Amino acid sequence: MAEENFTKEETLAMRLRLIGQSCRLFYKEDPVKIVRARGQYLFDENGNRYLDCISNVQHVGHCHPAVTTAAAAQMDLLNVNTRFLNDKIVLYAARLGATLPDKLCVFYFVNSGSEANDLALRLAQQYTQNQDVIVLDHAYHGHLMSLIDISPYKFRKLAGQKDWVHVAPLPDTYRGMYREDHPNPGQAYADKVKDLIEEIHRKGRKISAFFAESLPSVGGQILLPQGYSSKVAEYVHSAGGVFVADEVQTGFGRVGSHFWAFQLQGENFCPDIVTMGKPMGNGHPVACVATTVEIAQAFTANGVEYFNTFGGNPVSCAIGLAVLDVIEEEDLRGNAIRVGEHLKGLLKKLQARHEVIGDVRCVGLFAGVELVTDREKRTPATNLAALVVKRLKEEDRICMSTDGPWDNILKLKPPMCFSVEDADLVVACLERILSGLWHQFTASPWTKACQLPIHFLHWEGLPRNILIMKAPKMQ
Repeated sequence: MAEENFTKEETLAMRLRLIGQSCRLFYKEDPVKIVRARGQYLFDENGNRYLDCISNVQHVGHCHPAVTTAAAAQMDLLNVNTRFLNDKIVLYAARLGATLPDKLCVFYFVNSGSEANDLALRLAQQYTQNQDVIVLDHAYHGHLMSLIDISPYKFRKLAGQKDWVHVAPLPDTYRGMYREDHPNPGQAYADKVKDLIEEIHRKGRKISAFFAESLPSVGGQILLPQGYSSKVAEYVHSAGGVFVADEVQTGFGRVGSHFWAFQLQGENFCPDIVTMGKPMGNGHPVACVATTVEIAQAFTANGVEYFNTFGGNPVSCAIGLAVLDVIEEEDLRGNAIRVGEHLKGLLKKLQARHEVIGDVRCVGLFAGVELVTDREKRTPATNLAALVVKRLKEEDRICMSTDGPWDNILKLKPPMCFSVEDADLVVACLERILSGLWHQFTASPWTKACQLPIHFLHWEGLPRNILIMKAPKMQ
């Protein structure tokens, strides 16, 4: 039977039978079956079009013709492993190098962000001859065992924290220990890293690296406070460690004003190692580690060859070069600035009209809308966020997801061709849904009779369709 002839139900049944159930689907109660895509749009088996606010991997747009043409042409010409001399890998390394600070001039090509972060960890430990790593709370750096060990988002659900892994507070100025009213949250959060380093030293241990996403994504679409990274780098270098910037989610111009998100921290800050992945192949598996000559030399000095069968193959590099061309030729960084500012303005206006929006965080086309049931207490509105995502999909054919430690943050990381009109549509639909929910809750006769504020109501059941009332205790 041809794939095109499978019904959605048949495809789902086969997936449930053949694919591991830990590999989850979006909208698991009623998945969308996608059969083709173009630009920022997905199309299901019935020809329905969905606006994609999820796929940061398809960076320059789904199935961009310049990328697919480059892939097919190179596949038709040559694809060999990197022990053979070929132009493509060095051309691609040179193009990437032109986007980075001068000291980040040695490249290792791999196939995924997880591979890149695993290699970065090896580089740091080899260079420093130390093992210990500092990571941010709620961080996620990949699915390999070495990366689960340094990802609090994962290890807290599994075997727990290793003695060589140390967790620093997430620099979240909305609900963290230092908030928006602090005079210098960047310094304050960096000082917590300094305290952690001193604690590590008191245990007789030494650090190899501070490892962090330039903009923590799983942690909740967090924008790091100014001055944080440079101060942390100062403390880490003084302790003999290196600073690793994980750009797997945020690199390649997503923030608009800069090519790399770490550059938001100022011209004086430069990591020692940068990892990149998801967007660089526009859906093709290609990733990379960039580092300094000194760190690369230390890795070479161990006498063990580093070889990656598929990393840096000519097809992957041709695709990577095509992605860089499209970013430049279509001014996608400029688009991220223009659309991102427009989207941010719309979301801020939406926040002013809806108490349930506690915070809006947006830079370029990296945005998070934090939903709360109580603005003063900043109580996460997890169930409401899930309901909003469900209704966007069912009523408006907009694909969006949630993130953050409590899954209460509406996350927008669309393809970079996302337009002003797309932003208008998303916010208009959010306005309608939030207004309707508020009216539904506050207009209910039994709600009025009980005189309950909205935060005494929450959704339960599967699929979150039962409205539960928890009345306050009477004094």
